[in-house]
Amino acid sequence: QVQLVESGGGLVQAGESLRLSCAASGSIFSINRMGWYRQAPGKQRDLVASITDVGRIDYADSVKGRFTISRDNAKNTVSLQMNSLKPEDTGVYYCNAYGRDWRLPTNGNFWGQGTQVTVSS
Repeated sequence: QVQLVESGGGLVQAGESLRLSCAASGSIFSINRMGWYRQAPGKQRDLVASITDVGRIDYADSVKGRFTISRDNAKNTVSLQMNSLKPEDTGVYYCNAYGRDWRLPTNGNFWGQGTQVTVSS
């Protein structure tokens, strides 16, 4: 199976920075897109940033100019540098990969366990 392991996260004050990292391993045949989603308490899980295997990047409007996503295709890792953090950035951040498990016939979504980011005002 494909596994995603996240690291980073924690408690910071507004204006500070954090870096999240995620490594994919296991029965990976290919990964097309990797990214990060955020889920605040009582809200749905929303896309924060994503990057494809050819480098196409998308950001949520709320994080443009503050967050930077990067990826190492050879290592199947993705990172999210978060600067100028705001209290509204608080939530559980989930690593996501869209690709193919070689044991399965079609592409699918894979998720990490989530890491908490809390930004105090």
